[in-house]
Amino acid sequence: MTFQLMLNLLIGVIWMFLSESYSFASFFVGFVIGAALLLLLDRFIPGFYYFKYVKAIIYLVFLFLKELILANLEVLKWVYKPKLDFQPGIIALPIDVKKNWEITLLANLITLTPGTLSVDVSRDQRFIYIHAIDLPDVNHTIIGIKNTFEKAIREVTR
Repeated sequence: MTFQLMLNLLIGVIWMFLSESYSFASFFVGFVIGAALLLLLDRFIPGFYYFKYVKAIIYLVFLFLKELILANLEVLKWVYKPKLDFQPGIIALPIDVKKNWEITLLANLITLTPGTLSVDVSRDQRFIYIHAIDLPDVNHTIIGIKNTFEKAIREVTR
């Protein structure tokens, strides 16, 4: 993946010099041409086509932004309710991600989403303990996190 990205950047720079237009637009055109060339020559270059990971990263960013907006609206509803009737709690979320940076990314995405806070990671790194403002159904919350953030992180890293 790194080799392909560096090759694509090199193609973009070469295109910029060959077209004698030293601007970002010229580099971008060369970068797009390089990405197309790498896609066409995919079977001759080792590894998977790196743009698959770029799409997965973009999906993870947009997923986080969507969850951030929805969680902010939910917290806003709780703030303006005349009667506080939510059920706070701490849950142990079993995780499938194994690398330290994957666990850190998942914990940070959970913490950055309003209404939830990553409290701790178990010593064996199989659980993340999460505090949530409202926990009406623990299983629904666990399945929701596993199907959104954890799945998107696995798509980026594997």
